[in-house]
Amino acid sequence: MDNHEIIKDVPADALPETTEIVGVRFKKAGKVYFFSPGKLKLEVGERVIVETARGMEYGFVSAGNRDVPSSEIVPPLRAIVRKATAEDTDRYETNLKLEKEAFEICQKKIPEHGLEMKLIDAEYTFDNSKLLFYFSAEVRVDFRELVKDLASYFRTRIEMRQIGIRDEAKMLGGLGVCGRPFCCATFLSDFLQVSIKMAKEQNLSLNSSKISGTCGRLMCCLRYEHETYEEEIRRTPPVDATVKTPEGVGTVCETSPLTGFIKVRFGDKQSDSIKVFHRDQVTILKKSEKS
Repeated sequence: MDNHEIIKDVPADALPETTEIVGVRFKKAGKVYFFSPGKLKLEVGERVIVETARGMEYGFVSAGNRDVPSSEIVPPLRAIVRKATAEDTDRYETNLKLEKEAFEICQKKIPEHGLEMKLIDAEYTFDNSKLLFYFSAEVRVDFRELVKDLASYFRTRIEMRQIGIRDEAKMLGGLGVCGRPFCCATFLSDFLQVSIKMAKEQNLSLNSSKISGTCGRLMCCLRYEHETYEEEIRRTPPVDATVKTPEGVGTVCETSPLTGFIKVRFGDKQSDSIKVFHRDQVTILKKSEKS
């Protein structure tokens, strides 16, 4: 659905200060796209027919009419064509049934062509002018003969799209290690970058099996509290820092950024006394070279 997105480099004097938009999704937890509502007043949950790069599509309003800074949109916005009618909804629901049938047929034809690929989903455009199949594969797949076979069977344009393992998890859904449905399949509209540094800063085990999702990639939820941890770590004296406390000068040996408490050792030996202070009670005299 790559039809319109956030834009940069638009001359400020070429646009009004704000532009009225409506946010539309095409799938649950899918990306939100901006459209021009024209004279329509739309509420969240309403169904609409919109013009996209793929042609007419059936979508769901995820954000009603609102004004946003013109610098944040791509002009000109494509338009909301109309509110979906009963006939539009019937066609949409019929397409959902046809997609299930198309999936089963393609699933049978893949082994007939001797292809090593995993079919993930099938999707019709609203006007049935194109049938898309999403698949994953470990190697490059020559699916040209399969496309010809499918085109002769369905009598429409066929498009095969290879997707990554995270997109596969989003489409298929399932339960995460937390026991809840995948975040990506329920509410995450975009995959944001997740790094091992985020796990380190949260003092989590770096065992890949404990910080990886079902898809095998780092869990998306590592990012949720990342900014909070960054801010609290910034405010907390690091381990091995020399600090002045109400009871003298010592060395930080352990920190708990979220609570704000630190443990300070008074002396150079492991057996020396350790006391707990809140970070607001101490002053950093010197950070270690490692920090």
